[in-house]
Amino acid sequence: MARRAPDRRDISFGAGPPARRRASGRTTAVAGDARDCKARRVKREGDAMDITQLILDDHHEQRRLFAILEQIDREDEEKLTAVWSHLAAFLEVHAKAEEDFFYPELLRTGQGAGGKATSEDETEDAIGDHNEIRDAVAAVAGHTVGTNGWYAAVAHANEVNSDHMGEEERQGLTDFRLHASLELRHDLAAAFIAFEASHISGVRAQDVDPKVYIAENK
Repeated sequence: MARRAPDRRDISFGAGPPARRRASGRTTAVAGDARDCKARRVKREGDAMDITQLILDDHHEQRRLFAILEQIDREDEEKLTAVWSHLAAFLEVHAKAEEDFFYPELLRTGQGAGGKATSEDETEDAIGDHNEIRDAVAAVAGHTVGTNGWYAAVAHANEVNSDHMGEEERQGLTDFRLHASLELRHDLAAAFIAFEASHISGVRAQDVDPKVYIAENK
């Protein structure tokens, strides 16, 4: 009687020793787990927040509110007061959130960008800017809403704040995006937005010595 030729299916699945078959199963499982982990990681990256983007969003909102003040009828003191009060509080809460969450980590992680050689240089400049913005905002209170003096004081606050935002966007934010991990940027974003949300009515304005700040947060 002729001997039956081995079936290809026997060679593929039945001929190998049990140990090999079990090893093959484990390899397949490990590969599947790796794919699942990669998918979860990509999902996290896609869902991640970024503190640098939140700061940019705040900058956009500040520019928008300053523009709104220019468009409200100057005789409508009630609306001018409401918008300015909101903007003034927002500027201080934003600055405080940066000082509590962003700049300490920039000092530890950054390497300098936008014409600044180090993260210390970036931070010293930014904290000094915050003090100038506080002074400009406080000066608005010395004028009657809707008068020429009031508009001039608001325009000065806008100018000082705009200069600061432009520098910060070229320097600290760029530096942090280049050198901080996505995980760190996400964690800081969560803390940053939670602080702003819990202090929506404002915080007490207080100047900060840039050199002392750097020494305490490096």
